[in-house]
Formats: sequence, C-alpha cells, structure tokens
Amino acid sequence: MNSHNSIPSKQPSTSWITRIRNRVREYWKSFRNTPEAFRLVWFASRKAAMMGISLTLISALLPAAQAWAGKLIIDAIVLAANQGMEPIIGLRYVGPYLALEFALVLIGSMTGQVRSLFDRIIQSQLTNHVNSLIIRKAISLDLQFFENPIFYDTLQNARRQADVSALNIVNATLQLVQQVITLISLVILLLRFSPWLAVIIFVSAIPSFLSQSQYAEKAFRAVSRRAPESRLINYLETLLTGNDTVKEIKLFGLGEPLLKRYQTLFSQFFLEDRAIAERRTIAGLGWGMLSTLTYYGSYAWIVLRTIAGIITLGDMTMFLAIFRQSQSSIRSLLDSLNRLYESNLFLDNLMTYLKLQPQLVAPVNGLVAPAPIRHGIEFRNVSFRYPGSDVYVLKDINLHIKPGERIALVGLNGAGKTTLIKLLTRLYDPTDGQVLLDGKDLREYNLTSLHQRFGVIFQDFVRYQFTVRENIGFGQVDALEDLDRIKEAANRGGASPIIEKMPQGYETMLGRHWEKGQELSGGQWQKIALARAFMREAEVLVLDEPTSALDAEAEYEVFKRFGELIENRIAVLISHRFSTVRMADRIVVLSTGKILELGSHTELIKLDGAYARLFNLQAEGYR
Repeated sequence: MNSHNSIPSKQPSTSWITRIRNRVREYWKSFRNTPEAFRLVWFASRKAAMMGISLTLISALLPAAQAWAGKLIIDAIVLAANQGMEPIIGLRYVGPYLALEFALVLIGSMTGQVRSLFDRIIQSQLTNHVNSLIIRKAISLDLQFFENPIFYDTLQNARRQADVSALNIVNATLQLVQQVITLISLVILLLRFSPWLAVIIFVSAIPSFLSQSQYAEKAFRAVSRRAPESRLINYLETLLTGNDTVKEIKLFGLGEPLLKRYQTLFSQFFLEDRAIAERRTIAGLGWGMLSTLTYYGSYAWIVLRTIAGIITLGDMTMFLAIFRQSQSSIRSLLDSLNRLYESNLFLDNLMTYLKLQPQLVAPVNGLVAPAPIRHGIEFRNVSFRYPGSDVYVLKDINLHIKPGERIALVGLNGAGKTTLIKLLTRLYDPTDGQVLLDGKDLREYNLTSLHQRFGVIFQDFVRYQFTVRENIGFGQVDALEDLDRIKEAANRGGASPIIEKMPQGYETMLGRHWEKGQELSGGQWQKIALARAFMREAEVLVLDEPTSALDAEAEYEVFKRFGELIENRIAVLISHRFSTVRMADRIVVLSTGKILELGSHTELIKLDGAYARLFNLQAEGYR
C-alpha cells in the first residue's frame, strides 16, 4: 500500500522541478541578445554610451553614502543635544555632515539629469542606426522575400520597438549593475544589524518578480502573434487616408465599412491587452502587499530595538533608510530583469530579421557582364516554380535571343511572361535549367554589373514623389546630376513636351505628397518612366506593358522611336496590343508556362494558331 502511494507523490514533484528548471533555462536563454543591444548602442553613439556607464557607477554608490550621511547627521544632533551645546555651536558641529548629504543629493540630481540627456541623444541616434540596418537588410534581400507575406510579418515584428528595446536592454543592464553595486554596499551596512533582514528583503521580492516576468512574456507573445492583423490595420489606415484610394472609397461608399473593420480589429487587440494588463495589475497588487507587510514588520522590529537601547537613533535612521532603499533596489533590480527579459524578446525579432540571407548568391569574384553582348541570351531547359509552391510557372523553356533582336512576349494573363523577365534579369534563379548570357550562366556574373546591363520598366513602375530630374535620373543614379543626359532620356521617352510645360521644368516636384507637387495623368507618368528606362545605356531593354495607359497611337509612336533608338541592343517587349507586337523580329507565344509558338508576325499569322486567333479577335474589335 505504501509502495502504491509513493508513486503518485513522487511524480508531481519531479514534474514541478522540471517545469521550474525549464522556466529558468528559458528565462536566461532570452538574454542572449543583450550583447547585440550593447553593440547597437555602441555603434550608434560611443560617447553617450561611455557617459551612461560612468554615471551608472556614480549612481550605484549614492544610496549607501546618503544613508551613512543621514546616520552621521542624526547621531551628531543627538550628541549635540545630550551635551547641551549652544544652537550655533551645535549647527557648526552638524554642519559638515549636512554639507556632505547636500553634496550627495546634488550629485544624485545632476547625475539623473545628465543621464536623461544622454538617453535622449542615444535614442535619437539609435533609432537612425536601427532603421538604417533594417532598410539596408531589405535592400540586400531578393525579390522572393518581398513576394512572401510571412516576410512582411517578420519585418513588422522587427520594426516594432527595435530601437527602444535595444536602449531598454542597455539601460536595464546598467540599472541592474547599479542596483547590484548598491545592494552590496547596503547589505554590508545592514549585516551590522541583522543578516536575517537581508534574507527577508530578497525573499519577499521574488514572487512579484516571477509574476511580472510571466505576464511580460504573455504580452510579447500576443503582440508578435498578431503581426498579420497589425499589418491589416496599417493597410486599412492607408486605404482610408491615401490619395491613390480616396476616389473609389468615396464613390463606392467604402469609408464606414472599412472603418468598422478597422475598429473591430482594434477592439480585439484592446480586449486582449486589457485582460493581460488586468491580471498583471491584480498579481502586482497582491505581491506588492506582501512586500509592504514585510517592510513594516521589519520596521517595527528595528523601532523596538531602538527603544530597548540596543542601537542608537542614528543607527535606526540608517537601518530604516537602508531597509527601505534595499527593498526599492531589489524591486528595481527585479524590474530591470523583467524589462531586460521583455526587451530581449522584442529585440529577438530584429535579430531574426537581420539574420535573413539573400538566396541569390553572387560569386565573390564574379565575371563582369559583357558590353556589348556578342552571342545573346539563351534559356536552356528552364523550369521555374515560386518558393513554397509545387506549381511550375514555366516549364522546359528553350529560347535563344540574338544580339540586336527585338522579342515580344505574348500570352494570356498568368502565362508566365513577367516571370520570364524576372529570370532574364536574375531577380530569381531557375528551379531547373540555365539562363545564359554570352554562353555563361547568369549565376557566374557579378550581380551589380549584371543589373547594369538591363534597362527595365515594369507595368507597376514606381511614381517617385520627387523632382522630374530625379524621377528620370534614377535610371542611372550615378548620372543624377548630368542634366544633358537626363534631357536626352526625356526626349527618347517622349516626356520632353510634358516637362517643358511644367513651372520649374526638371526641378518640378511630382505627385501630391508634398506642397506644390504636380500630379500627372497615367500616360504622362508612363512617359516619365520610359525616360527613366532610356536613361540607362543598357545592353538589354525590357518593357513589361509600360504603355498600357497610352492610347494606341501614342504607344505606336513610342515603340517606333524605341525601335529606332535601341540600335544593336536586345529588346524584350510585353504588350497586349498586337499593333505594337508585330514590330518585333520574333514573337514568343506563351501558354500555361510553355512556349506554344515562336516566329515573326507574318509567320505566326500563316501558322494560323493561337497567335493568329488572338490577333484576329483584337483586330475584330477595331472593325
């Protein structure tokens, strides 16, 4: 019977110990980002960081020094009163101790103000440093990251409190060091009175610390878990307040429905946060009451020993100050550990993001991309599927584009035209097969020099809310100040007549984001974007439906000029207008990721296949 009863009593004990051990291991493991936080702060502002460390050491020794000074003042007052000193003589006797305490208080006040000043300096510089790291990492990552919603959750979490968390970690660590030094100095004084008081101080603060750390983790998990919903809230804000969406929002009456969706999400966040905050507060009040009872119980014991004459009135004052300060220091120490724990959790998001590595690996000593291109571009048995998908967007593509050749890509939406362009410009690598430039795999070339060989304008080109000069000059950013080259590119893209009518010419600000910015029509924006593509003296020009906002005549004129200007360069064109497509030397007809037909306009019409059918359908619409 005894043996039977011993089994269940032993199991919970083991389980409880395991949970505690795992909890402690997990807790200390979370501090792994603390060195990274110090590195971030150090690189942001070394001078401010050094000043913070120095002020911490000064602040750490002040409480014990002030408590000792208080004891000296009380004992000096009692001695002066017992000896019947004249007030003036007694004041002179006590005066040096008063001056000492005043100096210590003044140092403490100055230390706090200076520390606050340097915290503000560090925060500003740290924000800039962390944001720069986040942006620089985004610049280095491949296109595939930005086409994956999970990446945006990672980015959202990385941005959240990253700079604040790093500074909080540093401040919490310095506060931790400060409180440890303070406690050591106070305990040395307290041990003269009773070692048990030191034990009571520590034990009474631990439950509150464990409770607060548990709720800090719950709050962090809640915030991290709802990263997708947080992005949705930001998106709803953009929809409801953005210039690009205001027309449809008003005409379709979407304002209140979208606002209701926004408020519903916010209410969900609020209720979850409030529930955690309420439980955290109730736990804090309960454990805080325990600390208060411990303090006043010890207070009564110290008063009793003073009345009994075991210690002096100055000793009582010092011990009470030490006890109060010790409790405060331990609470601050444990609070610092909690802030350190919570901030490490948030900083972990930033570290996870910064550890992301590009998937397109460029060789260290890669080949310089050729100029001019002598043998052309070849797709050799190329198949491709997007990361995380089992569906092939392109399958067994074989295509050779000769130097100086104009190629048009034709097919229904989803046929793989834009994906082919992404492989051509090495925004992605093929899943199978090779893309060759002058007989060398694109993966053998230096990526920067390779991208320099391409001038690309996509259908969803960027409308930079900057000047006309910058909008065009960004096509070759190192020639941003070369106004003659910018004007020549504008002339090639057909944007010159538009720019000539603008109030400040090439220095006119475009878009409505800034005061006096001039908005353009869709067709005018496309001509600016075309000029940007012509800004680059590229070996391969790629136009992915860039003229969809132009009328048929304007598009025809653009591509007629485009054909005259590309000289011996390769040109790849995607367009749904067959009046433009027919100008290409060869037309590639894509269907479900495969090349269905290949040939000139005349050849494909004679073939009377898919291309001829699409061409005749479109031509029928103009009859």
